[in-house]
Amino acid sequence: MKRIPHLLIIFLTICLVSCSSEDFDESSPQGGPDTDNPTPEPDIPENTATTPCTFKASEITADQTIIVDCVLDLEGKTIDLPANVTFQFDKGDIINGTLNFPDNGNGKIDGRLLNSTLTLNGGVKLIDPAFKFYAVRWEIVEGTTTSDIAFDNNKKLEALMFRIKELGGTTFNINKFDAYFEITKITPPEVFFRASVEAVNIPSDFNLVMTENTHLRTFPAEIEKENGAILSINDVDNVTVTGGTLHGDRDQRPYSPGQQAGQQGQHTMHIQSGRNITIDGVSFVDGSKGGLTIYSKGFFTTPESYKPTTNVTVKNCIFKNNRRMALSLTDGREIFIEGNTFIDSGQDTANSGGGEVGYAINIEPGRVRDENGTLQELQKVFNTYIRKNTETNSRSGFLTVTIGQDITVEDNDIGTRLVYSLTNGTKIINNRFNAGGIGLESWAIFAAGVGETVYNNEISGNEINGYKNGMVIGSNESYVHHNVINAKDIGILITKPNDIRIIDNTITAVDKGIACTNSFINNGEIRGNKITTTKANGFHLYFTGVNQTDEAINYKTTIAGNTFLNTRKITFSRARGITFTDNNVLGGLEVGDSDDIVISENKKIQPDESDGIRLFGANTNISVLNNAITEPSGAARFVCINNNSNNPGAVTDTGNTCN
Repeated sequence: MKRIPHLLIIFLTICLVSCSSEDFDESSPQGGPDTDNPTPEPDIPENTATTPCTFKASEITADQTIIVDCVLDLEGKTIDLPANVTFQFDKGDIINGTLNFPDNGNGKIDGRLLNSTLTLNGGVKLIDPAFKFYAVRWEIVEGTTTSDIAFDNNKKLEALMFRIKELGGTTFNINKFDAYFEITKITPPEVFFRASVEAVNIPSDFNLVMTENTHLRTFPAEIEKENGAILSINDVDNVTVTGGTLHGDRDQRPYSPGQQAGQQGQHTMHIQSGRNITIDGVSFVDGSKGGLTIYSKGFFTTPESYKPTTNVTVKNCIFKNNRRMALSLTDGREIFIEGNTFIDSGQDTANSGGGEVGYAINIEPGRVRDENGTLQELQKVFNTYIRKNTETNSRSGFLTVTIGQDITVEDNDIGTRLVYSLTNGTKIINNRFNAGGIGLESWAIFAAGVGETVYNNEISGNEINGYKNGMVIGSNESYVHHNVINAKDIGILITKPNDIRIIDNTITAVDKGIACTNSFINNGEIRGNKITTTKANGFHLYFTGVNQTDEAINYKTTIAGNTFLNTRKITFSRARGITFTDNNVLGGLEVGDSDDIVISENKKIQPDESDGIRLFGANTNISVLNNAITEPSGAARFVCINNNSNNPGAVTDTGNTCN
């Protein structure tokens, strides 16, 4: 075989000098791209040979393997090659021309020989499907540059990935690389802007592998610009993106006055109708609209054109300082968000407001009702798993599940809060909430939704510490069980729920263990909980103004089998439809101005400095039956049962003991 010497360091040097000398467009917003390294040091290719080859490409014969250890200059010519020619790499290069391989000629070439001056046609594949990218070999400009050049960067990088795919490449490796991409312009002959098209698109069956030295940056957008992305996975299959940092433009671009909370801004990555996609270890930083958005082409209601995003994993990524939200999901199924870190989502900075939403993760598919009132689910999110993530200091919270089905939120470390609304089959399980930021004066979990699509949701096994209120439950069919709550004010606040179960939780609260005020509970069950309240005049249960409307006149709640672990009060005031039975109570219980209350079969009511059961005000249909009450240990005025109602005859007192 022939050995052909190789490469032009001079060629690389010329490219490097021309790239680094580009000036930034002074008309760009905020003075243009802002980087700590405006002229980054390029990654140096392995092509170090400089000696010209001693023979011509036209001399190559069939079935020949060429070891390229020199610079083969094609001198602008097109060379027709015979069949079965292989070009192996040995620090050389092939430049300035075209190699035509026979269509069925089984040609092969090492990817390290490819560059912007070499064109390949015909039947040729890469020897190694893993391709190494060097910007200086592809006329892609690094560092501070103009909008036009940044736009050119988009097209060149995308075209190169698709070309590598055509040549049989499956992995595109980028190491040291720092460049801007203009993501808000339209590529002719397109008329309408589509973010997922104008981004750098990644082909199917492809792995984009980056390192900590890889930085893809958003060229700062002009005022009023909306939408855009650096990378796009658009209607493709089997794509993996690993490593690297995607930088948004949130503090380099301007926003319209008074619209900082609006829709303006760009994401750093779009996944639209992606199938079998993995995003692993990518850093999403400073997105002006968000970090990553996941959605689908078409609508669920029009299956003939609907292309759902399916089986997407986002893992081990860092989302930091993204405006509005870090990750949004509006359509998809089998979505896995695992092991990621979310920092400062939606927070204000010195140069930009936090924008709308303010949650790290926003799940919000679109739906409407038609003229007949029938619900039309235009988008759907279901079978989604959010696991083992860590979140701190989001402006509004970690996660909002506005709409969705079968969403599992499990084993996360959460520093702010979480809310779900119009969802069913959602599970908030085995998470650790430790209050910081907004959580210090707020709640950890808010179950907020009602309506026909809200049912079968579960909150269990969570540890909640340091929040003002542990949970707010105001939803349909919330099953709240086996949580451990330590709250600065209220453990669980109940507000207008239907068919709730609060079972086997351990609650320590300063003021109130479980509270419901000026609200209703329709078919509630509070069972098996262990409650401690630490404030001297605090309440284990505080139910006041409950079920007082005409609509709620027949609503019922059972409070059974609970243990109240210290001597604080249980209060039912202006309450209706409550059965309090089979509980163990350290402390007293009082009922006033209430209707349809049953206090029965409680194993122990052991008051201290209070009556065992005190009844006051205007009561109606109150039953006090078969309770075991301990003689109060406080002042002589306290008794086991003190019926001080305005209408004592409204109270049935039967079978109680006082020992």
